[in-house]
Amino acid sequence: MADKLNRRWFLRQAGLGLAAASGLQAARRPNIVLIYADDVGYGDIGCYGASAVRTPNLDRIAGQGVRFTNAHATSATCTPSRFSLLTGEYAWRQQGTGILPGDAPLIIPPGKLTLPGILRSAGYRTGVVGKWHLGLGAGKIDWNGEITPGPNEIGFDYSFIIPATPDRVPCVLVENHRVVNLDPADPISVSYQQAFPGELTGHDHPELLKMAPSHGHDGAIVNGVSRIGFMRGGRQARWVDENFADILTRKATDFVDAHRSVPFFLYYAAHEIHVPRMPNPRFVGSTGMGPRGDSIAELDWCVGRILDALERNGLTRDTLLLFSSDNGPVLDDGYRDQAVERVGTHKPAGVYRGGKYSNFEAGTRVPLMARWPGQIRADSVSPALVSQVDLLATLGALTGQAPPAAAGLDSRNLLPVLLGRTPRGRDSLTEYAGALAVVQGDWKMIEGGKGPAFNPQTGTELGNSPVPQLYNIRTDPAEKMDVAKEHPELVTRLSALLEKIKRSPKD
Repeated sequence: MADKLNRRWFLRQAGLGLAAASGLQAARRPNIVLIYADDVGYGDIGCYGASAVRTPNLDRIAGQGVRFTNAHATSATCTPSRFSLLTGEYAWRQQGTGILPGDAPLIIPPGKLTLPGILRSAGYRTGVVGKWHLGLGAGKIDWNGEITPGPNEIGFDYSFIIPATPDRVPCVLVENHRVVNLDPADPISVSYQQAFPGELTGHDHPELLKMAPSHGHDGAIVNGVSRIGFMRGGRQARWVDENFADILTRKATDFVDAHRSVPFFLYYAAHEIHVPRMPNPRFVGSTGMGPRGDSIAELDWCVGRILDALERNGLTRDTLLLFSSDNGPVLDDGYRDQAVERVGTHKPAGVYRGGKYSNFEAGTRVPLMARWPGQIRADSVSPALVSQVDLLATLGALTGQAPPAAAGLDSRNLLPVLLGRTPRGRDSLTEYAGALAVVQGDWKMIEGGKGPAFNPQTGTELGNSPVPQLYNIRTDPAEKMDVAKEHPELVTRLSALLEKIKRSPKD
């Protein structure tokens, strides 16, 4: 009975949202394309204030749709943000959802309701292309056979993925369940404990590197770049970093071309601008900021390829296109690519403090844009408080699918907000970066706990403190003034709210 009532509620909400959207009477549900960038900060894009790098395709999305100014990833690092995005649950509720090694098992159990799963149940064809970093397999992975479970077991019909991150082994691509271009006579072995005898590492042979590490990242050498972890074999299957953009966007546009006649969901998880930043030669020097800036330009080109594919197939008006990032920005994340030296006047986090790994606002406040011509008003801006964890319930409502009561625990149906019909978003949300923070209205409280205040390797203010911190993020967006002592009643109230969220996610 509860599931039936839940379903009726979501269908009613979807109907209200669509009715508000210019009296929509679509013959078919919209295609959905979600472009999810890596480490792109709030201030890294032109329409969010960047001027040192041009992003015309990303700016086009904002100009033809809605740009959110108070949107959040759920975590300041990649794996937990991606977990929340696909499951509708805060990753801090489940152990083992921190940054994963490249040989970790799949952390989303097959059978768990997911964003692609709920859309597939609505009749969508579903595909993922790009960075995965949610684990593969159920134990020790045999990279030379069928790799399962993986994306195809949690709702995707098609997958073409970087198994973990570009700076981690194994440095191969996996299509559906198998490594691409693998020579059976040259099997792959992976280790995160020790190097393989006879295999060269960046630590022992820095003279062989075309990009040197700054901290860590001195394991297996692939394509002249040393990585985290060790790898042997698979020479024919190993990637060339500079070709990522071409290969991944071709797979993404091929998916669009192949499914132009049926509703589809494409999750394009771009590898840009994660380290190692090795843009294709045609982008090298396109900005004045070195590889990091040039990678932003490459990301914008990738977005343009997908926009062109939709237009070529006559699908622009039939497609809801979303763009966001998994966490905030970082400059030195393990390689000497002059990101710090050449950043100049560019402000990757905009006015916000911190960045990737940080409890401060720049760790999780990220770009979010949505375009659906004819349904979302062009060139609009929304101040609504929204979280990526809400996409499961929101897109479920859009397609007439309601998650059961036990699924998508933290996901809220914000369809009218996504369509730009109301500026009223969430009442509150949580953010995670080693400590939990809760945001409600103008106020943000970071709970007290252990941990360093500063990461000297990445140059990041982490926002850790033994005692709770309180900031008014409307009047003090840079979080310069901790006013916890001046407002103990607010600290008490927000602490109670955070405890309630921990205990009762559906409340």
